[in-house]
Amino acid sequence: MKKTTILSIVTASLLLVGCGTDKRDNSEPVGKLMNQVVTVNSDTQESEDSKVQPSLNVKAVATDELKEELVAEIRSELAQRAALKKEIIKELLAEIKSGKLTSATTTVTTVVAPATTKEIKSEEKETTSTSKTIVVKEKTTEAKTETATPSFKLSSIGEDKSVGDIIKSSLGGKEVSKTTATASSTEANAPFDYKLSPKKVADNVWCFLGALDKPTKENAGFMANSCYVKTSDGYFLMDSGPSYQFAKQAYAVMQKIADLPVKYVVNSHHHDDHWLGNDFYKKTFNAQLIGPNSINENYKEGDKTRMYKVLPANAIEGTHIIKLDIVPKKEMVITLGGEDFHIIPMDVKAHTADDVFVYMPKSKVLFGGDLVMNGRVNSDRDGAVMGELKAIKMMRGMEWNTLVPGHGLITDKTALDETELYFTLMKKRVLEAMDNDIDATEITAKVTLPEFKDKAMYDLLNSRNVGYAYDELEMLDEDEE
Repeated sequence: MKKTTILSIVTASLLLVGCGTDKRDNSEPVGKLMNQVVTVNSDTQESEDSKVQPSLNVKAVATDELKEELVAEIRSELAQRAALKKEIIKELLAEIKSGKLTSATTTVTTVVAPATTKEIKSEEKETTSTSKTIVVKEKTTEAKTETATPSFKLSSIGEDKSVGDIIKSSLGGKEVSKTTATASSTEANAPFDYKLSPKKVADNVWCFLGALDKPTKENAGFMANSCYVKTSDGYFLMDSGPSYQFAKQAYAVMQKIADLPVKYVVNSHHHDDHWLGNDFYKKTFNAQLIGPNSINENYKEGDKTRMYKVLPANAIEGTHIIKLDIVPKKEMVITLGGEDFHIIPMDVKAHTADDVFVYMPKSKVLFGGDLVMNGRVNSDRDGAVMGELKAIKMMRGMEWNTLVPGHGLITDKTALDETELYFTLMKKRVLEAMDNDIDATEITAKVTLPEFKDKAMYDLLNSRNVGYAYDELEMLDEDEE
């Protein structure tokens, strides 16, 4: 069957308009008749081909001679355009196959290739209406605005693919774009990977030891220590970490060591890098949550604590603030799986107003919370030098072989040494400066504690701690000194 071309369609349309019944108004201009052929939709812009419309104002009926002349002109014009577009496609194919087509020429391709390819296909599929050709051109405008201008992927070029398929796959067509977008979206929404690896610090104790740093998007708040104690009846946990995701991932690792439920969670103090994982253990195991009253008093669901402001969304997402079940006012003992846990609340301000630490006399393990730090300088913004020294004295009076600090990597018999030295020197040197009439405006320049200048967080915290210590010690009675 002979294929119908665009040119024959236009010709037939013109002849139909010109050869109507005798009742037609013979004074109608030929230009208006041409408009009826070219115009497809009143909402669309004037097509490029309509620009060939002759500007005539003929009042008499067009003669056959004039019609043939007009048809010949239009046919010639369309033939030239079709030939030119085919040439462009051939050149593009040649350049694509040779690898010469770069991102600089891709912009031209995005405009020309999809339209011309579709027009050629419309001819091959025996199109019977000129309107279809014009609509294809309108879609070209959409393709132009949607498509970016990356380089072609030469691996996608094959003899069995059309130009449109090649360009679509090379430029990231809709199917490719959706797949890429889905992959990127999935990666972006994946939970933050804390890359947790526990360290065994005693026979039945594993700890996740945090970075010696402040909370950042990079560490996602994992700069405090969180420890599991394994017993025959379940896990006892000291500090649940900075987020729901952290707690979930920590337990997943510990579950491989022993698939046990978490029965108790103790929070050492109210700083949120130590307890925002509580909700995971409550929801998963209905664990008993124990800690200082300041958590219950100062925080509620919906509060945007420091971790909510600092952590990336995929780390803090799903984290909820919940209340503690037990707030000990004095020392209490919990027995789990044959192990005794002495939960000891401080009765004075030390690191914070109401710190808690835990002692295991049978295993000779002590969890100091932030009353103890090593490898970095302590933060005394909510604390007191005198309270810290009292806590240190209490811990020194207990028999232990392992001491886990709230921040720090040292857990052996020397774990307490740095904290003890830091606050001892702080008190001694600030009092000496005061005796020498050094006031608050000079104290941080005079008392520098250079012994700790190589420790993490020194530049950020030390001068502040000296200022806090000055304010505290200035109010001491001579008997307290």
